[in-house]
Amino acid sequence: MDRLDETESVFALANGWVGWRATLDEGEPYGMPGSYLNGFHEQHELTYPEDGYAFPERSDTVISAPNAALVRLWVDGERLDLSTGTVRRHHRELDLRAGVLRRETEWISPGGRGVRIRSTRLVSLPRRPVAAVDWAVEPLDGPVRVRVCADLLANERVPERSGDPRAASVIQDPLTAETGRHDGLDGVLVHRTGRSGQRVAVAVAHRVEKPDATATATELTDDRFRLALDGTLRPGERIRVTKFAAYECAPVDGTPADDLADLVVAEAEAARADGFDALLDAQRAALDAAWATADVELDGDPELEQAVRFGVFHLLQAGRADADHTIPAKGLTGNGYDGHVLWDTEGYVLPVLTYLAPELARSALRWRHAHLPEARERAAELRLTGATFPWRTLSGRECSGYWPAGSAGLHVNADIADAVLRYVAATGDTAFLAGCGAELLIETARLWHGYGHFDDAGVFHLTGVTGPDEYSALVDDNVFTNLMARRNLRGAADAAQSCPEVAARLGVEPAEVAGWRAAADAVHVPYDRKRGVHAQSAGFTDRPEWDFAGTDADDYPLLLHFPYLELYRKQVVKQADLVLAMLRSPSDFTADEKARNVAYYEARTVRDSSLSASAQAILAAEVGHLDLAYDLFAETALQDLADLGDKTADGLHLASLAGAWLVVAQGFGGLRDDRGVLSFEPRLPRRITRLAFHLRWHGHRLRVTLTPDEARYELPDATGDDTVELWHHGEQLRVTGDSPVARPMPPLPTPGPEPASPPGRRPARR
Repeated sequence: MDRLDETESVFALANGWVGWRATLDEGEPYGMPGSYLNGFHEQHELTYPEDGYAFPERSDTVISAPNAALVRLWVDGERLDLSTGTVRRHHRELDLRAGVLRRETEWISPGGRGVRIRSTRLVSLPRRPVAAVDWAVEPLDGPVRVRVCADLLANERVPERSGDPRAASVIQDPLTAETGRHDGLDGVLVHRTGRSGQRVAVAVAHRVEKPDATATATELTDDRFRLALDGTLRPGERIRVTKFAAYECAPVDGTPADDLADLVVAEAEAARADGFDALLDAQRAALDAAWATADVELDGDPELEQAVRFGVFHLLQAGRADADHTIPAKGLTGNGYDGHVLWDTEGYVLPVLTYLAPELARSALRWRHAHLPEARERAAELRLTGATFPWRTLSGRECSGYWPAGSAGLHVNADIADAVLRYVAATGDTAFLAGCGAELLIETARLWHGYGHFDDAGVFHLTGVTGPDEYSALVDDNVFTNLMARRNLRGAADAAQSCPEVAARLGVEPAEVAGWRAAADAVHVPYDRKRGVHAQSAGFTDRPEWDFAGTDADDYPLLLHFPYLELYRKQVVKQADLVLAMLRSPSDFTADEKARNVAYYEARTVRDSSLSASAQAILAAEVGHLDLAYDLFAETALQDLADLGDKTADGLHLASLAGAWLVVAQGFGGLRDDRGVLSFEPRLPRRITRLAFHLRWHGHRLRVTLTPDEARYELPDATGDDTVELWHHGEQLRVTGDSPVARPMPPLPTPGPEPASPPGRRPARR
């Protein structure tokens, strides 16, 4: 029970539309209840001690839809509560193959009566609105009098979490009842939000098995529908309640309340008609198909193998292909960061989904495109050209009240463009490029071309920006931002030529395209010749050093113990920034430059962000520091399972979970994709004796198997005519369905001594 709120996140279930945190069936005790719908939120005012032009006036925060997972129990009048009585057994299991959460509990009430509770919970991957729980209670020995209440509950109390800017803004009682009704054992509630203009409907249909003498009753109020069962259970008897729930939401000025209620009632009844076993079978079939590509085999470290699979599972259930939904930083597992969408999605999650489940990446990018009008409005408000996408959002509008790390974090626009270019290169989806992708590329390129300037020497600069490192702000020529903007500009120029109809509709002239190419070719990349390293931004390496010797272990994360005035002017890095630039734009750095940069920035990066370890691991592996890479890999893979940042209670860190797969594929597999071709330079740490993973490339499933001696590439589903071309350590290979290709692993590089980390900040050694 000490880690209850963490397990609620770890065991959460979702399908990209509905998300259930893994609160106990009985609802209490709890850490933080949560029953989420993708994009369902409320708004609240943002207040500033000193207001300023174009400061966002409102923010979105995720709120819970009515919770249909609850099944409460009283035993001889005493409520089931695992913090009371005696817990003889309590086991919960998240089945990554079946996509369900199972629970078995044996509890002795304070009065000495014993019961066994079993439940299986799922959120259906194939059926967008549907979630279900199969619950049963039986006596352990003698007869017991029980009361079972299957609840559908709105406006659950959510505890406040204070003292950390990453915590959510909790809005109590955010829903106002509109209508509700019940029919036999079933019920439906419809509510609306106060300010965001959304309506939510949730229906429950029940199937009950019980002794004949058990009484049944229903109760309906504004915020609760309850099915109650009262009776005595004798040895060998049980009460089993199977709840089939359906969720929908719509704008208040869209679907009327009664119509929305009819819709979810029909969905819940259809799920009940098919039965719980049918839901289980469909769930397993969907995951079997997904795991055929997504599974990772890592021989030599079963804990990290399981951790990578855990992370991939949560990525797969975070998105949907049948609707244009995005993926928030916490997915649908918690209300951390107010449930906002951040650059984590395009920067970390979509690079994984592009290769494992490209249809999910496409959906998330289409969501960005759907909010292009708001991005254009924001650019105009900021007196900028093109489109400016928000740093934090749920509704498509900027929600970050701290503009040095929000509005100035313009790289989010290049991150979106980068995700578009990677998706198109990996899938060959020219229809997406012509439909959404080209417009995203063009409007973000217009931002960079208008925002930057040429100096007297003809060099193109981007000034006053904030890069990925949030311990620096409003800097000039951040290398990551500049190189990503270059990729954006060139990608837009290519898209304008390959999609002339889109370019014409957007009023793109040849001179504008030429301007994009000229700016891209002239982008400034700061380099400190004295130290032989790239400066993260202009002048960064000339700043005073951080006093690591005088910083206690309890002073981390630094943002909670030091003012930004101190952080912004020192050489201290919250998360990989220059290192991330080398990952995103590898061809812009030589091997020697990468090695020197890794050493320099390893000594100054404190990893106060869960985004950092994966990028550092990948570059450490590339330059040959495989022990350090492996330890950083463990940190990103175990971020939530071990609650390394003490924030798992607020929801999982999807970017860190994605980072674990990225280390597997890009770090140890050596995958690079910045030039639109597949390139591998694999190298394995000593701990791994065999590594196998798959990825999708132009509709083919490529399997990569690595041992210390050999790399093998094959197309397990292909026919003889199917072909994938790739590079292995500089050698071009042609893989066909009939001809897998194996090549020897070259000798590992000898990089010299491991670069030093800040005192006390080296990742734990495996």
